[in-house]
Amino acid sequence: MHIADFVAGSIGGQDTNTATVHWTMAVCFHNARQRRRMSLPVTTISMTSSVVFGTYRNCLQCLCEVRGGAPGGPNTKLEVFLSGMVAGVAQILVMSPGDVVKVRLQCQTESSRGRTDHMPKPKYRGPVHCLLRIGREEGVLGLYRGALPLMLRDGPSFATYFLTYNTICEWMTPADKDRPGWSGVMLAGGLAGMAGWTLGTPMDVIKARLQMDGARTTRRYRGFVHCVAETVRLEGAGVFFRSLGINCLRAFPVNMVVFVTYESLIGFLRATPADATADRVAFE
Repeated sequence: MHIADFVAGSIGGQDTNTATVHWTMAVCFHNARQRRRMSLPVTTISMTSSVVFGTYRNCLQCLCEVRGGAPGGPNTKLEVFLSGMVAGVAQILVMSPGDVVKVRLQCQTESSRGRTDHMPKPKYRGPVHCLLRIGREEGVLGLYRGALPLMLRDGPSFATYFLTYNTICEWMTPADKDRPGWSGVMLAGGLAGMAGWTLGTPMDVIKARLQMDGARTTRRYRGFVHCVAETVRLEGAGVFFRSLGINCLRAFPVNMVVFVTYESLIGFLRATPADATADRVAFE
């Protein structure tokens, strides 16, 4: 098992945390309370990133062995795609509760200060209170509401994410070297993030609506299919890509940092120079 990828992915996720916090501060710098509410969801990013990169790398190894390839040898594009899909689905177990909390708190507009008879008290006082209250009122399954669209979002998105990254790295690798320079890594990471979000944004819209459904009033949607049908009927198909621009604008710098951090650390964490060299995913 490749433990180093879990560790490098986790630390890469910490850099994602930092980038996400600074992004949030730039968008809503005036609301310190809202930033504190995002502490728990942001913290889960590190664990999620660890699961993604660790699962991805170990799936690559398993698929290579099943095919009869040499350990550390090149992987096919199909293996990269399937490993990314498995990694995207696996991280939902860690990500979903924090994501539900994030959506609920972001959509909570009531203020805890200056309440009057005409301004209701906020339902959630913070991330931990939100997590516990959802578990108490809706059960454990409430923390995984929207898991199906999340799975449909992250499975194909991470498959595209890793395939795009490795394809661009292959294109930018000089003929006399086995890996691209850091500029190539940064470009590949940023474009991979944008490609993943381009594919995942429609399911992100559905996921958020299912996670919020019933949080304030009676439930509006009977399920995943009904949510998709009602959204298209009332708002048109264009609503699925309404947030694509902001998602891509965020994804490029964040994933550029993630892959630079990951690639930097993985070389130090490999036991031997040969292992460090073998980590670069090549295509047959």
